[in-house]
Amino acid sequence: MTSLRLATRGSKLARAQAELAAARLRELDPEIDIELVEILSEGDEDQQTPLRELGGRGVFVGRVEAALRDGRADLAVHSLKDVPTEPLDDLTIVAVLERADPRDALVASDGRKLADLPPGARVGTGSRRRATLLHALRPDLEIVAIRGNVDTRLRRVREGAYDAVVVAAAGLDRLGRLDEATQLFEVMAFPPAPGQGAIALQCRTDDSKTRDFLRLADHALTHAAVDAERGFLGELGTGCELPVAAYAQIDGGLLALRAMLGNEEETIPRFGDATGDPADGERIGRELAQRLRDTDADATPGNAS
Repeated sequence: MTSLRLATRGSKLARAQAELAAARLRELDPEIDIELVEILSEGDEDQQTPLRELGGRGVFVGRVEAALRDGRADLAVHSLKDVPTEPLDDLTIVAVLERADPRDALVASDGRKLADLPPGARVGTGSRRRATLLHALRPDLEIVAIRGNVDTRLRRVREGAYDAVVVAAAGLDRLGRLDEATQLFEVMAFPPAPGQGAIALQCRTDDSKTRDFLRLADHALTHAAVDAERGFLGELGTGCELPVAAYAQIDGGLLALRAMLGNEEETIPRFGDATGDPADGERIGRELAQRLRDTDADATPGNAS
């Protein structure tokens, strides 16, 4: 490879993720020339409409993928949690970089943790998953929908519009602001979105030269783990329509998956676990989704300390 045009959303966090991807590719080929092609996504253009009304998770990737299709870019970088699970004939997720911290972070005024917030405290989140988990742990809180980038959300806490917000720890870390988190939720009690913390590299399916090069950047353990998480989500076919969480990790050659499925009212999370061979991750995820969808699972949220 001599040069690559890398499509990315134009937000500060997206650019930081694109630079991480570019750095990984330069490790593989120090002579490569990488040009960032910034795209204004539909989700970034409209930061007022709730995501489920705007079109769900695909609103952050559609225009970036269009840059691949029309030849403006050779590869695209995505937050994997934003990428729909439906496979595409013309575009392929070739590589997944080593995952960053998958946890969710609370950023609250006065350095408070979730247990310290007073009854009726206003907690902002744009995620139905986070709203469901927060309701399970603190049903006395007022969960308020919020849109906007990380800077905007944290500023709303400083201004007093919210007592706290919940955001991805990986995003805070990539922006150099992880020290502003007042609590990090453990994944067993507060499981993340499928693919949270992982960066995906995508290219045109028929571009064999780029595909072969990107494959060298793949982190196999992360890829196997997120395959299980996305298998869970793909089986449900819900996107943003229902609260969904899934987190897999591989230890000693065994994949362990923890998942949650909520209801339309964002009040009753159902939890489930599954283990198996990492090579069967997608199947493990799909089978766990079937079990949670069809039967009552353990609805105890556990301890988020």
